[in-house]
Amino acid sequence: MADLGIKAGDKVLLVWAQPSTPEALKRYAEELGAAVGADGKVSVENMERLSLSSHAASTFDWVLSCLLADCSSIHSSDTLAEMVRVLKPGGTLVLDEPVTGKDDQGMRTAEKLTSALKLSGFLSVTEVSKTELSAEALSALRGATGYQANTLTRVRMSASKPDYEVGSSSQIKLSFGKKTPKPAEKPALDPSTKKMWMLSANDMNDDDVDLLDSDALLDEDDLKKPDPASLKASSCGEGAGKKKKACKNCTCGLAEELEEESKGKQKTDLPKSACGSCYLGDAFRCASCPYLGMPAFKPGEKIVLANTTLTDA
Repeated sequence: MADLGIKAGDKVLLVWAQPSTPEALKRYAEELGAAVGADGKVSVENMERLSLSSHAASTFDWVLSCLLADCSSIHSSDTLAEMVRVLKPGGTLVLDEPVTGKDDQGMRTAEKLTSALKLSGFLSVTEVSKTELSAEALSALRGATGYQANTLTRVRMSASKPDYEVGSSSQIKLSFGKKTPKPAEKPALDPSTKKMWMLSANDMNDDDVDLLDSDALLDEDDLKKPDPASLKASSCGEGAGKKKKACKNCTCGLAEELEEESKGKQKTDLPKSACGSCYLGDAFRCASCPYLGMPAFKPGEKIVLANTTLTDA
């Protein structure tokens, strides 16, 4: 038992399954008893009745399952959950189980067994060794599961329970107060550099300082008002068919000029009155007046009817 790490004073649970013989089971239990000594404890349970046992939680330092040479069985999720329950925090599980190279006829691979142990709550899952199944174990397994292939091997896995009890809780101190950030330290400046960029009132009274008048920098050509035509580009105002057209962001005044021309053209396009009394209203209009039915307006004003007027009509 020294290869497993069992020492005096440990409490061990030995789990067995068919077709283990009573003689082999008794001999293995006696070897465990000699290893743990008088201060230790060895309990023996059948795998099918493990969930019915009355062992308290966190009782054993070790759980050894199906380690007998002629023992062969599949560990269900309920069995693994019971094993992790009776183990002390930090306790160790060592088990043997037949595995196959690929999932076939309900048999799982070594990778699937590792996943099952981790899902049951075990940590540090390690594959210790692989050996061939004995003829008695293979025959019993085929009778229990119906598996008929010859691709099975016996794998030994080691796993440990976490250092805390399942379902335990611990208070965590959380601080939600706003932490005042420390002000960033300003880099130290060289005293000579700092003095270089300082300007005192005494420096302004120096007779050697000459101040320049900004108007003196302008000559006569700068003071002349530019000709608007000189501000235009050579292609400014040329559109399709050499028609005047302002640029998108016109700054030379062509856009305003074209807008004024358009307003003047709209006024000239208005119908001309022969009698000169059309703007006074229908009472002063003749039968052929183009403004007949329209409201009175100011001379030269373009008549625009509101939407409400058109709806009422």
